[in-house]
Amino acid sequence: MSYPGYPPTGYPAFPGYPPAGQESSFPPPGQYSYPSGFPPMGGGAYPPTPSSGYPGAGGYPGAGGYPGAGGYPAPGGYPSAPQPGGAPSYPGGQGFGAPPSGAGFSGYPQPPSQSYGGGPAQVPLPGGFPGGPMPSQYPGGQSPYPSQINTESLPSYPVFSPVSLDYSSEPASMTQGTQGTIQPAANFDAMRDAEILRKAMKGFGTDEQAIVDVVASRSNDQRQKIKAAFKTMYGKDLIRDLKSELSGNMEELILALFMPPTYYDAWSLQNAMKGAGTQERVLIEILCTRTNQEIREIVRCYQSEFGRDLEKDIRSDTSGHFERLLVSMCQGNRDENQNVNHQLAQEDAQRLYQAGEGRLGTDESCFNMILATRSFPQLKATMEAYSRMANRDLLSSVGREFSGNVESGLKTILQCALNRPAFFAERLYYSMKGAGTDDSTLVRIVVARSEIDLVQIKQMFSQMYQKTLGTMIASDTSGDYRRLLLAIVGQ
Repeated sequence: MSYPGYPPTGYPAFPGYPPAGQESSFPPPGQYSYPSGFPPMGGGAYPPTPSSGYPGAGGYPGAGGYPGAGGYPAPGGYPSAPQPGGAPSYPGGQGFGAPPSGAGFSGYPQPPSQSYGGGPAQVPLPGGFPGGPMPSQYPGGQSPYPSQINTESLPSYPVFSPVSLDYSSEPASMTQGTQGTIQPAANFDAMRDAEILRKAMKGFGTDEQAIVDVVASRSNDQRQKIKAAFKTMYGKDLIRDLKSELSGNMEELILALFMPPTYYDAWSLQNAMKGAGTQERVLIEILCTRTNQEIREIVRCYQSEFGRDLEKDIRSDTSGHFERLLVSMCQGNRDENQNVNHQLAQEDAQRLYQAGEGRLGTDESCFNMILATRSFPQLKATMEAYSRMANRDLLSSVGREFSGNVESGLKTILQCALNRPAFFAERLYYSMKGAGTDDSTLVRIVVARSEIDLVQIKQMFSQMYQKTLGTMIASDTSGDYRRLLLAIVGQ
């Protein structure tokens, strides 16, 4: 099927580029050094910052509809894909999934720049977590931190700014132009906040509003210090006290906010594969959207906290081409060079066409190789080249050639290459659309992106669905749970 005016024409040629023998863009195995501890101490060893920026991302067509589903801890239903004609419209009147009528991807939401994760919450302060190493047997079990800590130093911990901090662990273009809704509180005093939380839970009843006021206005790093100060001051575990005072969705949301970000991802993966059944959407949402460094830290945390090998668990809970895709994602070896090789993009587009639309059957390994190894900017250029060559967008071709979980995984990678905030906006929308709410997905995305790119996710949500994220949350939730969610999204 062809679309008028799509794909765009007049794409400039790149004669002689790249130089012969330098076409490869995938880093050889072992090139990235793993940090020696979890989380990395004193900044750790991360990939070097590329010298060039990443071109502003376009939106993604999301062909076929991608209802946000999955969730934890309870396996939930998965809303079906929208019927033809029922998908939300992008600005400009184009249906969600329809190619634009003009040149390029101008019909889709255009964020100022792309984010590839790794926001402020992922950056450890020198010396790791306050008082010692990564928490173990958390939540429940032993205390997350040693019981002895120098409380006098707590208020004087450096308060970092996600805007001014030099992220040596991330390529500059991966964090540039994105913003979380939660910023570190100024004049932060961990002991004072611990005292407020103690008073809110002491005696008959619980002052949930006091808990909301503290938790929603502190960064994740500051919450870790509050947790340590609480144990030092009162000899009690803050998480246990909160669990005893709260229940349901409010408890899940509070506990998620008090987990360090990497631990939260590892815990979510472990929970998605625990017991009967597997929540594949959670595996896709985390493993197909994180950076190399984030994935490697998740793998290390999964081993240290749960005593299990993530790759082995994935192999035992999935199968076929979906298993191979997730195992590829677990390696954390995607090329993160932000420079685009346009000749390679043309070659990859040709390979993908010949592996799918241009033959009888599908060469799944070719799709896996290209989508698992190429950088996100490179994949975006490949999608544009594919549209010009095949007169069909790559997302549509993936929908025609694949089905089930592997289709969802491949589409997630492509959607993130085009517009990561729009991908998460869509997941949030479908977590609340229709009867009932997929609260676990709602909580996971709001918490995980709150210090990375939730501002951009809110903007995409408004453009794509003609309503604000806060409005939809307010209509689908209630009570203290609603109040805390709205405080996090900045509504």
